Amino acid sequence: MCPTPRFCAFYKDELETLYQVSQVLGRSLNLRQTARAVLKLLHEEGRLHSGMICLAGEDNRELEIIDVYRDSGGLMEKTRYQSGEGIVGAILRDGNSIVVPRIAEEPRFLDRLRVYDPNLPFIAVPISYGAEGPLGVLAAQPRGPVKHLGDHAKLMEMIASLIAQNLHLARSIEREQDLLRTERDQLRRHVKQQHGFDNIIGATESMRVVFDQVRVVAKWNTTVLIRGESGTGKELIANAIHYNSPRSSAQFLKLNCAALPDNLLESELFGHEKGAFTGATAQRKGRFEQADGGTLFLDEIGEISPAFQSKLLRVLQEGEFERVGGNRTLKVDVRIIAATNKDLETAVENGDFREDLYYRLNVMALTMPALRERIDDIPDLAHFLVGKVSAKQGRPLKLTDSAIRLLMRHAWPGNVRELENCLERAAIMSRDGVIDRDAISLAGPSDKMTGGPPPAPRQPAAPRPASPPADSMPNSAPPDWENEDIGERERVIAALEEAGWVQARAARLLDMTPRQIAYRIKILDIRMRKI
Repeated sequence: MCPTPRFCAFYKDELETLYQVSQVLGRSLNLRQTARAVLKLLHEEGRLHSGMICLAGEDNRELEIIDVYRDSGGLMEKTRYQSGEGIVGAILRDGNSIVVPRIAEEPRFLDRLRVYDPNLPFIAVPISYGAEGPLGVLAAQPRGPVKHLGDHAKLMEMIASLIAQNLHLARSIEREQDLLRTERDQLRRHVKQQHGFDNIIGATESMRVVFDQVRVVAKWNTTVLIRGESGTGKELIANAIHYNSPRSSAQFLKLNCAALPDNLLESELFGHEKGAFTGATAQRKGRFEQADGGTLFLDEIGEISPAFQSKLLRVLQEGEFERVGGNRTLKVDVRIIAATNKDLETAVENGDFREDLYYRLNVMALTMPALRERIDDIPDLAHFLVGKVSAKQGRPLKLTDSAIRLLMRHAWPGNVRELENCLERAAIMSRDGVIDRDAISLAGPSDKMTGGPPPAPRQPAAPRPASPPADSMPNSAPPDWENEDIGERERVIAALEEAGWVQARAARLLDMTPRQIAYRIKILDIRMRKI
């Protein structure tokens, strides 16, 4: 039981004040926004006048006053206290509460704010959280009997604890947000760098034309149609267009139109309402909604059925659509990049592809050259792809010049994808990590990826020199068999290739006798080929 009704009323008021302060702090994690409301409650409900909240800097050497509740007079702009300076500075340094029965008798009191009555008590408590040390100081001047100073100090310490928890949570969230922003910016820079033009390999004239077109079209919101055979890198070009466009910070979504039937394709692109069909247990946004403000890449666009083409035409033309099972028209701003390996002009003539959709897609067309049309890019492509395989296998791999020369003779109907598969097979077959001519021959490019033993690289039907023309070979002078910087095995293989695998001719190139070159072939373990 309470000793007196007045004593009970005092503690009831304290509890009410504490509750109301917790409510105010729960509204926002920004203490600079809630400080005034907290100090007002202390003034009106807790009989703690001229309340002041100070926050410590990052180095905990200085306190800045963020708010003071006063009737008049006042707050100096950007008032600060150094650690150990005055009463609040002593709290920052030592972390202990200070209760002064009469301010006029306290020599540490500096009275910079000119708001406190020198004849009244003064209480200042640290705003502390765990072992972090003082995060700030809460101070006020109580009104009432001096015998309640200890109770007022306890109330202020409890309020300071609530403020500290609020402040700690706010700073933790701010640190997490800063970390997430930093990671986001790093990822954006990494993705943009990864999908930049410098990461698309190609030095031939046909590829330079494509790069010039991509640099121009990336600046605008124009619909782009990327054409070319399967495996030529159409998706890489789509990535480069998006990540070098003004929309690079927005969503970039991809969809293979050939992978889904019409009903699933419609739901995937336009979304659906709850209950639109069996299994639609919730509303779902489609790719167009998700990519609003960004870019949508529609691969294999030539494979969609005529029935679905009319539905796609509307959203491409008007930017409007309805979800499956819905009746509300949605409007989006999405840039379309489409890709196909089909002859759309022939499809239009045959009635398999709508002419109006063709013209809607074919605003800016980019054509990717086949690998057989850019043979000079094979050395750079091969080294890049071997690097990928090396990272995947977790071991160093080396690609020899003789292997590259053999790769440059194949027609590559499967383009870069076929080249990558061939090099990966060769790496698997290479025990020592050296991918040479023999490894390429064993893992030779196959026109059909059947999973069985692949056939050897196709040879031209008509006799011709084994090496490609000198002007198509990078760094072709001097010939490899005269290059002293490569190993003896590579020199012998180069001479044999140049001589059409006739040992006598190769011996003359190397200034050897037939017997000497036969001996070299044997000790260097060179597999002779029949032409």
